[in-house]
Amino acid sequence: MKQPELGKKISEMRKAKGLTQEELVEMCNLNVRTIQRIEAGEVTPRSYTVKTLFEALGIREERKGSDSEQSFAIPKFLYLALAGGILYFFASIFEIVMEGEYVSGDYSFRMIGFIIAKTLSFGGYVLFGLGWIKLGSLLSNQLLKISFWIMLAACGIWYFADLIALTSSAFAMTDYYLVKISSFGFGYILLGMGFLAFKKQFSSMGTVIGALTIISGVFIFSGIGAILGLVVLTLAELGQIGLMIYLIQKSGRSISPELSF
Repeated sequence: MKQPELGKKISEMRKAKGLTQEELVEMCNLNVRTIQRIEAGEVTPRSYTVKTLFEALGIREERKGSDSEQSFAIPKFLYLALAGGILYFFASIFEIVMEGEYVSGDYSFRMIGFIIAKTLSFGGYVLFGLGWIKLGSLLSNQLLKISFWIMLAACGIWYFADLIALTSSAFAMTDYYLVKISSFGFGYILLGMGFLAFKKQFSSMGTVIGALTIISGVFIFSGIGAILGLVVLTLAELGQIGLMIYLIQKSGRSISPELSF
C-alpha cells in the first residue's frame, strides 16, 4: 500500500485501538513528528518502520513479495472447524425441533435419538467456535474471541445439564429451560458485537452477520419472539459459515493490510 493510503490506514487503525499519536510513539519508539508525517501522507516510511507500527497496533502479518503485500496463513485446524460448523448447522435443526416437542410434553421420538442430535450439535459447535477463536487471534479481534469462549462455556453447561435431565430424575429440563434460552440470547448478542468489529475489514459482510446475530439474540433473550429469532439466527449462522469459507480460501494468498487488522 502506497501513500497517502498507508498513512490514512495507520491513522484509522490507531484510532480504532483508542490510541493517541503520543501513546503510539511510546509503543514503537518513533517521534511524534514522524507519526504525524506518515499519517498525513507526507512521507513513505521504510519497511522496518511500517513493521514496527503494525506490531505496535497488534496487526499480525507475514511478508511476501513487496512491502505492500501480506500472506494470511490459515491453520489446517480451520478446515475441521468448518466441517464442525456445517455439522452443527444441520444437527441443531433436529435438536431444536426435538427439544420443542420434548418441552411441550408431546413427543414420539426415542430419547437416544434426541441425545445423539444434542451431542452432534454440541460437538460441531465446539469445533466451529474454536475455529472462530483462532481466527479472532489471527485478526486481532479480542471481542470475538471472548464472546465465543463465553458461548462455548454456556453450551457445555447446558449440554451436560440436559444430559442429566434426560437420563435421570434429578431435575427436569423445563425447570431451567427459560434461563437456558435467555443465556443463549445474551451470548448471541455478544457474538454479534464481535462480528461487527470486522466491519472495517470485510466491508458489509461483518456488519450484516453481526447485525443479524444481535437481532436474533435480542429476540431469543426476550423469549417473546424466540421462533423469529431462530429464523434470523439461521441466516446469521449461514453467514458465519460463509465468512469462514472466504477466509480459508484466502489462505496463502496476498491480501491488503486492512484484512489483517
